[in-house]
Amino acid sequence: MKPITFTSTLPAEVWKSLETYAVKFKVPRNRIMENALLAYFDRLKQAEYTHSFKRAAADREMNLMAEEGLEDYLKILDEP
Repeated sequence: MKPITFTSTLPAEVWKSLETYAVKFKVPRNRIMENALLAYFDRLKQAEYTHSFKRAAADREMNLMAEEGLEDYLKILDEP
């Protein structure tokens, strides 16, 4: 995908940390920012999954479907 240039502001202490780690690990600042954003997006996606599972766990009909499916699965395992 073609890179996009954007302008933004950061708190001075965040910028200092970015600069420090970029120099320390000899990595471009934009690579650190990209990796940080990708890691953050992964955490958001995990949080969405967790939320959806908690919502499903509270749904009585969903629990019944899961229990029925588990019973069928256990029957299949018991078959020779």
